[in-house]
Amino acid sequence: MSSPTTDPSTDAVTDSRVPVVPVARVEIDLAVGGMTCASCAARIEKKLNRMPDVVASVNYATGTAHVRYPAQLDPAELVATVERTGYTASLPPPPEPEPATSGAGGTTTADGRAADDRTAGADAATAALRQRLLISLALAVPVVTLSMIPTLQFDNWQWICFTLASPVAVWGAWPFHRAAAKNLRHGATTMDTLVSLGISAAYLWSLYALLFTPTGRTGYDMSMAGGGGAGDAMPGAARGADLYLEVASAVTVFLLAGRHAEARARRRSGAALRALLHLGAKDVVVLRRGPGGARVSERVPVQRLAVGDEFVVRPGEKVATDGVVVEGHSALDESMLTGEPMPVEAGPGDAVTGATVNTSGHLVVRATRVGADTRLAQIGRLVTAAQSGKAPVQRLADRVSGVFVPVVLVLALGTLVTWLVTTGDVRAAFTASVAVLVIACPCALGLATPTALLVGTGRGAQLGILIKGPEVLEQTRRADVVLLDKTGTVTQGRMSLSGVTAAEGSSDDEVLRLAGAVEAASEHSVGVALADAATSRLGALPAVSGFHAERGLGVRGTVAADPSARPPGEVRVGRPSWVAPGTDLPPALEQALADAEAAGRTAVAVGWDGRVRGVVALSDTLKPGSADAVRRLRDLGLRPVLLTGDNERSARAVAASVGIAPEDVVAGVLPEGKVDAVRALQAAGHVVAMVGDGVNDAAALAQADLGLAMGTGTDVAIEASDLTLVRGDLGSAADAVRLSRRTLATIKGNLFWAFAYNVAAIPLAATGVLNPLVAGGAMAFSSVFVVTNSLRLRRFAPQP
Repeated sequence: MSSPTTDPSTDAVTDSRVPVVPVARVEIDLAVGGMTCASCAARIEKKLNRMPDVVASVNYATGTAHVRYPAQLDPAELVATVERTGYTASLPPPPEPEPATSGAGGTTTADGRAADDRTAGADAATAALRQRLLISLALAVPVVTLSMIPTLQFDNWQWICFTLASPVAVWGAWPFHRAAAKNLRHGATTMDTLVSLGISAAYLWSLYALLFTPTGRTGYDMSMAGGGGAGDAMPGAARGADLYLEVASAVTVFLLAGRHAEARARRRSGAALRALLHLGAKDVVVLRRGPGGARVSERVPVQRLAVGDEFVVRPGEKVATDGVVVEGHSALDESMLTGEPMPVEAGPGDAVTGATVNTSGHLVVRATRVGADTRLAQIGRLVTAAQSGKAPVQRLADRVSGVFVPVVLVLALGTLVTWLVTTGDVRAAFTASVAVLVIACPCALGLATPTALLVGTGRGAQLGILIKGPEVLEQTRRADVVLLDKTGTVTQGRMSLSGVTAAEGSSDDEVLRLAGAVEAASEHSVGVALADAATSRLGALPAVSGFHAERGLGVRGTVAADPSARPPGEVRVGRPSWVAPGTDLPPALEQALADAEAAGRTAVAVGWDGRVRGVVALSDTLKPGSADAVRRLRDLGLRPVLLTGDNERSARAVAASVGIAPEDVVAGVLPEGKVDAVRALQAAGHVVAMVGDGVNDAAALAQADLGLAMGTGTDVAIEASDLTLVRGDLGSAADAVRLSRRTLATIKGNLFWAFAYNVAAIPLAATGVLNPLVAGGAMAFSSVFVVTNSLRLRRFAPQP
């Protein structure tokens, strides 16, 4: 959540006689509470946008309202407008007076505190809802059991049911009652309105029956209840009235379960930004000038770091913030930003990025950007902007309820009036109107999405596919382009040996053994991969003395004597011109280098005694099944596009090996460029899916219409995505799309039959053919049907 910032944007004045006067605008994020569905967000947004010169976008998923308003407007008026609409709102906390920043996380302390407060509030609300659900469930089970199984009914069982059902219908259903009352005060109706009325009608009618009819007498059982239509003769001395306590209890529990599942999904909406906050260094060693001008080191929290400060980065530590190297040489692992496995050499004068990892040497860095100005902070803002920029996905049930709920209320009232006018029988009139409310009570509607989502996501978890919420499912059906990150998604994301070529007079094993021995002391990813390959193929390697790394050129060292061969003395591994200065490469080795470069591989020369003796090639190898996965994605109607920060030659080589056309390769892009690529496709009318695994992919995953993160990737990418592929297998991306589409189809089928049942049964209830007891049974049957239909998803199987 950001503090207000002035934006010099202007509003154009259309009358040419009036000069254009710049209107200073301020942007602010309000925390909004009390929203229960997407229609709530739409209502708040509509009210805010009615204010003069105010532009607001309310995000139901994140519980925030992003507002741009004139600088002269008191932001408290925005809060007041939201509160008059029937919801709560709060301003972001003011920034602290000192420039306290998170060097790598990149958000102000106020922003971080606001995010933590919002998270704590969401956790507390979800925990309270879960407690309400569990208590209601425990009380509702015996009520439903006793009501539906006559053989279990004992003397005064109905009063036991009433005692157990009362807390459920009143306290358990309180969120629905409260939302319905709030909406009623503002002249609006939602599904909460119908839920509240249905529960209240069933409960209050049962209370009336217990107090004023023979239903409350000792010895009553369900066979003594009124039968037939609403107009049947019902001798009060012989028969009691129907009880609907099980209806009130079951509907409450079902709807609370759906609300709890939704709350858990919404809780994850801000997790991407929270994951970013944990990436950076927590403290840093700063160099200060002591007495006599001597430099003194002091370890301080990273929040106290300021522009111009010099700080130390030891091997294995994270760079505290963006800066420029003052002293030392090292290789920095920037994979969390670039997604590429190759560390980048850094020395005096080179720029470094906060939160990257120093893999080898000792560095002294001068801070150039801190807090919200850092590179990582910019990525964090991209993730936030992409998430808040998505239009709230309105659930199908909520969309239909805009018409369905008022119609049902009118029908229930019309039924009551019609029976009173035509028969004058108050009891028959009330019974028929209650039947309308009970049959229309959206129990099946409340189950339609949660049960299908529960079964679909459960089956997905067994297959290594995590679906975060129902709003994801529509995008899987509409997506027509899928962007694939290269490193860690299509490829393994780590270097491995791809070939050894020895010059005449040397053997492949000798070249690999000596190169691996020297590189064993290196921390560079090429050296580690080469040493691992040599050890794996040849076993223990000879010892090396005098190891030295030449920045940007290679490594050298003296290999210990080998009893089986003459010791070669100093061995060099690196650039050919450095390994053997002033000499020409043998034709075979020149060809090996050219072939490696053409294939997008990394090649190093190995030499001793002043000659190049061999060439070793390494590459980031394809993941097994990547080519087949691309084919399956194409079969689903998705056009695959390779998107990478790697160079063009390497990207095209990988694309060709998995069957992606050269024109569908976008290479050499930074995180901002990946977001731009997604936006460009969206602007062209495409619905974009994105598969990635790194921090550099997080903003693009959030911007995409459908984000799929590899479970082997970073937490930030996973939290910013809509679907997570736990196995890290690209092949599961196609299965994820198929499962999501199947789950969406099941939800739509559930909703259709739930509404079809209502449409068919409401007229029967209104005309007295269907009494409330049968209506309750029909409603229970519709719920069973919805659950049974959803359980079919358990048979979903991935394609071979």
